[in-house]
Amino acid sequence: MSGIDQLDGALLAMLAEDPRPGVLECSRRLGVARGTVQARLDRLRARGVIRGFAPELDPGALGYPVTAFATLEISQGQGADVRAHLASVPEVLELHTITGMGDMLCRIVARSNADLQRVIDLVVGFDGIVRASTAIALENPVPYRVLPLVAEAAASAAAAG
Repeated sequence: MSGIDQLDGALLAMLAEDPRPGVLECSRRLGVARGTVQARLDRLRARGVIRGFAPELDPGALGYPVTAFATLEISQGQGADVRAHLASVPEVLELHTITGMGDMLCRIVARSNADLQRVIDLVVGFDGIVRASTAIALENPVPYRVLPLVAEAAASAAAAG
């Protein structure tokens, strides 16, 4: 089962807005039994829909206001080694393998534009990386979000059911 229903959608939206209430408070706000909320949370976690309850952190507030995206071309057969190298660089926030002109896309942060050069040098200073192309993000008008997908999935389930 890959979909979610309207109750799952309401629970996910509530937790996205305020991730700190307990199961009892969630059940009160949603008007359902505590056991229902607990079962839904357990199922959503088991299916990987909910990956964690960690705080959402802002790299800029931590002193890393510059964000850039680097497209990397790697040597054939070096994927595992490159992944391990990039995982060891704290300023690499995400890594995706991609199709198209490059092999990997990573989101990196830096303390300043000058510091970005240091981070790029650290990223590409590995034998398995053949070439890199970097673009600095100027603005983030649509930050990472999933709630519109939650609403769409819940609405689709309601229409189908």
